[in-house]
Amino acid sequence: MSKATRTDPQSPAPHFADSHDLIRVHGARENNLKDVSIELPKRRLTVFTGVSGSGKSSLVFNTIAAESQRLINETYSSFVQGFMPTLARPEVDVLEGLTTAIIVDQQRMGADPRSTVGTATDANAMLRILFSRLGKPHIGPPSAYSFNTASVRASGAITVQRGAKTKAEKATFERTGGMCTRCEGRGSVSDIDLTQLYDDSKSIAEGAFTIPGWKSDNVWTVGIYAESGFLDPNKPIRRFTKKEMQDFLYREPTKVKVNGVNLTYEGLIPKIQKSFLSKDKEAMQPHIRAFVERAVTFTTCPECDGTRLSEGARSSKIKRVSIADACAMEIRDLAEWVRGLKEPSVAPLLEALQQTLDSFVEIGLGYLALDRPAGTLSGGEAQRVKMIRHLGSSLTDVTYVFDEPTIGLHPHDIQRMNDLLLRLRDKGNTVLVVEHKPEAIAIADHVVDLGPGAGTAGGTVCFEGSLEGLRESGTITGRHLDDRAAVKESVRKPTGALEIRGASANNLRNVDVDIPLGVLTVVTGVAGSGKSSLLHGSLPRQADAAGEGVVSIDQSPIRGSRRSNPATYTGLLEPIRKAFAKVNGVKPALFSANSEGACPTCNGAGVIYTDLAMMAGVATTCEDCEGKRFQASVLEYRLGGRDISEVLAMSVTEAEEFFGSGEAHTPAAHRVLDRLADVGLGYLSLGQPLTTLSGGERQRLKLATHMGDKGGIYILDEPTTGLHLADVEQLLGLLDRLVDAGKSVIVIEHHQAVMAHADWIIDLGPGAGHDGGLVIFEGTPADLVESRSTLTGEHLATYVGA
Repeated sequence: MSKATRTDPQSPAPHFADSHDLIRVHGARENNLKDVSIELPKRRLTVFTGVSGSGKSSLVFNTIAAESQRLINETYSSFVQGFMPTLARPEVDVLEGLTTAIIVDQQRMGADPRSTVGTATDANAMLRILFSRLGKPHIGPPSAYSFNTASVRASGAITVQRGAKTKAEKATFERTGGMCTRCEGRGSVSDIDLTQLYDDSKSIAEGAFTIPGWKSDNVWTVGIYAESGFLDPNKPIRRFTKKEMQDFLYREPTKVKVNGVNLTYEGLIPKIQKSFLSKDKEAMQPHIRAFVERAVTFTTCPECDGTRLSEGARSSKIKRVSIADACAMEIRDLAEWVRGLKEPSVAPLLEALQQTLDSFVEIGLGYLALDRPAGTLSGGEAQRVKMIRHLGSSLTDVTYVFDEPTIGLHPHDIQRMNDLLLRLRDKGNTVLVVEHKPEAIAIADHVVDLGPGAGTAGGTVCFEGSLEGLRESGTITGRHLDDRAAVKESVRKPTGALEIRGASANNLRNVDVDIPLGVLTVVTGVAGSGKSSLLHGSLPRQADAAGEGVVSIDQSPIRGSRRSNPATYTGLLEPIRKAFAKVNGVKPALFSANSEGACPTCNGAGVIYTDLAMMAGVATTCEDCEGKRFQASVLEYRLGGRDISEVLAMSVTEAEEFFGSGEAHTPAAHRVLDRLADVGLGYLSLGQPLTTLSGGERQRLKLATHMGDKGGIYILDEPTTGLHLADVEQLLGLLDRLVDAGKSVIVIEHHQAVMAHADWIIDLGPGAGHDGGLVIFEGTPADLVESRSTLTGEHLATYVGA
């Protein structure tokens, strides 16, 4: 290979093009940002810190990354832009020096029940090609191994025109797919309890349906059954004839006319399957999920044994391993199996597949299997899966944006994540990281600290510079950066214990453990060691048997539209509406922006959205209600001298005082506000849209909501997610108050401050996947530090300075 050599003896002067080494942001005002101006070095790792709600995400994601994506989208044709999400220009004066932004966030992966770890990456696609080339017996192309592709056979006449001649020919079409016909590629089948769908002693006209959202005045649901002509709407369902029952439950889609409108009538069973069972249960609203859990029984498909694949796909094997077997292996085992395949004809494919599988192992996800449903991954696992496609990328001069990449990671794994972030930087990329963990902040080339507080008290840059400069800056982050909790000198005594025997869910290996009651228990261990399987899988059953109510607060994100706010999500608005109604002698519905009191011009949204097709939509404040969301007549009604819009504009702290005494004294509202203040959300306004809250704020909002649930046992899954170092202390105080109130609090956690504060620690491991699933330590934090018998013990001992 020839290579040109340079002959000039002197190095050339720096090129002007190399001077653009900064990302300049001037006058950023997105959400709570207060005219922020900063300059970020390119090809460096910059970490953004600050308390939850200080404006980190507004600056990094909603300003820098959003504008980069918007500018890239504008390079496509108008036709292509019509299929892409429309992005408005962020509220900022100047943004210069942007490069292509790749966002690796914590959004859960697709909730489609057919989406798996393998389909979400390229691994499944490469495996299908591999089996279509090497599998014995050969059953067809790659689609024959896909559980998302159904087998199709068709034949019929086609008309072919050649010049002036027209000829009819007979043609056949056949496509071999790998989908199991019984479960349609879902791996499970459902059995519906009809008694949960309707009351057969009533007629349709009498409101027989008990399905959520099925109201008698809804033509699309109840109305179509009442007016279809196939059924007698005034006859009790139990008196239907055999034909009527067949039409009612199983009739194929049929066109009907209801009140002059053309609609499609369909039997109740297939309608329920399409509207409820085709969606991921975890993505449903709580009341819909409760209905599905009550009405539907899911069992493993008996035909494919949960593999989702047809018999043909399962019969084709390479070295006695089928594609179903390969997808069920832990990825690190699958990587070793692929490494042992030596076939020159598919060498490039094997190399690419090997690289992808090794990336899973390198990033700490070797314990997953490719057939793991994507919807069951935690936010941290989903973020790391998304990282995989970027690790081997040849792109440089790209801006990678990460949202707390250490979430869900044991201290032992954080160093590995740090190495990956540094590798991306060293390839010539700009890496922007929103982070709270001191171990992750320590690797930063540049630190931006926002604050000083949260919400309206934040939104300014408190410090910008090096890590040492942050330590000496006197900001909240700088003061707490070297905080180290001490191990408890004395621990509480348990009031009893829940005995778990023979737990074997997922990777648990016949675990026997006693969970103490009446104390703060922390369950820890590396990611994938079996913590969630133990607590969410085995403990609730034991608690129910012992007559103990369980309140489980997991990491599933709270859902809400731009109409949702803390008042509606927590149920706070209900007692407020009733208080307004009682004092003024009117209906409570008037005080809801989603009901009778809504401004008719903007329908209670406060803004009017104008859709501009492929361009970003424009939101303008409603001129009639001036953004207050209510009719003018509703705002004349007052409680304690305030109208409903003024109450919703209050902060939690203000509202707590307002509803605590005087004419507005409302105990039910005050209790909810107390809980919001307890979790550190006193600065939030009651009517602030949920879409503007940060991840940490949403987590704490959910915690505050569930604190009102009745139950003796609280299970919290990583409650420090999104919490600043200064907020962890407040969380520990909240956990102590729960325990002192007679609750048993069990926390899945990796944060050493929470471990040190525990009364009892249960450590699972020693590794992840099939290397985990065992209880390797039970005892007090002091005992764990003294013994240092596990990875957790070593890191905790280092943390507390032992």
